[in-house]
Amino acid sequence: MAFKKVASNIVNLAFTVVTEDGKQGVQLQQAIVNGRSEGVGIRTINGAKKSAQIMLDREALQDLHAALAECLANE
Repeated sequence: MAFKKVASNIVNLAFTVVTEDGKQGVQLQQAIVNGRSEGVGIRTINGAKKSAQIMLDREALQDLHAALAECLANE
């Protein structure tokens, strides 16, 4: 008989960015298991409704980062 112990260090992060009135925005969620990202999800918030979560891979996150940087540069 073999004995195996599995211990995971799981961290769930959530970032919510909303308008000043708090009614619209986006939410980013990330699961980190044993120090490694297991995925990032994004959803929109419109009033009391939240959209379905969309999982993004690293390349999509990098593209989103570039798009946001460009939008901010043009402000």
